[in-house]
Amino acid sequence: MKKLIVLFFIILISPAFVKAEELDGKIKAAFVRDGMLWTKINGKEEQITNKQVKEFYQPQWSHDGTWIAYQFEPQKKKPNLENQTEIWVYNTKTKKHKRITYNGTNPQWSPVENMLAFKSGGVLNVSNLDEFYNIALGVDNYQWFPDGRSFITSSGAVLRPDGWTNPILYKINLEEDLDKISSLTKNVKKLYTIPSELKKGDITLLAINAADFRFSPDGKWISFMVSPTASWSMDSNFACVISSDGQRFEVLDDIVWEVDTPKWSFQKNRLGYIAGSGRIVFGFTNKTMKVTDLPSFTSLNLTPPNFAELGFTWKDAHSLIVSRVKEAEWSNDAKKRPDPSLFLIKIGDQVQTKLTHPPKDFGDYHPIYLPAANALTWIRKQDLASAKKDLWLSDANGKHAKRWIKNIEGYDFSEVK
Repeated sequence: MKKLIVLFFIILISPAFVKAEELDGKIKAAFVRDGMLWTKINGKEEQITNKQVKEFYQPQWSHDGTWIAYQFEPQKKKPNLENQTEIWVYNTKTKKHKRITYNGTNPQWSPVENMLAFKSGGVLNVSNLDEFYNIALGVDNYQWFPDGRSFITSSGAVLRPDGWTNPILYKINLEEDLDKISSLTKNVKKLYTIPSELKKGDITLLAINAADFRFSPDGKWISFMVSPTASWSMDSNFACVISSDGQRFEVLDDIVWEVDTPKWSFQKNRLGYIAGSGRIVFGFTNKTMKVTDLPSFTSLNLTPPNFAELGFTWKDAHSLIVSRVKEAEWSNDAKKRPDPSLFLIKIGDQVQTKLTHPPKDFGDYHPIYLPAANALTWIRKQDLASAKKDLWLSDANGKHAKRWIKNIEGYDFSEVK
């Protein structure tokens, strides 16, 4: 009788176990825990740095899943570097670390090769992982073009006695041979000058910075955020798009950084974003999932009445997964704040399906769909402001969900293809 019970138990759990094993083999994670960098590969966690630092930024996988770039602020800084943040790379095959620079920010891998761009002050640099090269001066934010041979960059507005100047977008081409760079200006082309004031409906915004550049699937459009001064940007920014040749610029909607940033669907020129001004401490309201098709600029509102969205991910060109709450006022008592669950939205379908059911006083945030693995990940934690959080993993419809990584901070994925 005992043997029959054991056999029945194995049969009962085996589908979920097999599914979990399959997903473990398809996804690699680099993540931060307790001030140190870790990996999870083939289901096994490994700590790859052993010195706790003051602050770790989100790690990034290279396009081929071989290297991890990471940036941190050391406990003890060099006397001549007031705001020192070091950038390193780690090779997952050789298990070796290499410092790229003592003082850099915003590292970004090339989309086509193992080249790493980063900023040092206002200088944009590119490293071949052996040495680095100065590319351009006066850069505020930047992103690689999909071909890996050029950048879109921004310079922020500057306050002068007669008022603010304009933020400007540039395209910067790379020399074929980086050793032959002779000028930091000859490959710079002005793409677009952003008006100093932008308007959408009854909202007027002072344009100071442009950031978070993302290319449409066909590379013909670029989405980005235009922000006012730092304090004002907590409550209002504009989601914008520009054609990659700089000929057409449009303001789409008001948005806040706190919930999520605009993202393109995987296969279609369809941009998703959560519209609505006002930080969350003003209430869980006015946060609406929208999608806009380009070049027609037709938009759809996908959030039902009396709900608000806190984050989203694309599943395919016609469906998204959102982190959703019932609308509510803000409360200083964490237990009185609404806790989100994940919902599947199919564009054009009236039914929106609840995918996750977190336990009482827990919420599911920051969904990320991984298409090569057909897997869904999200953060589960107690309360919006909680620093302690776990990463959960399931198949695309929320089935076979499990806690995949405990006590995680910044993280990034590489899919095994």
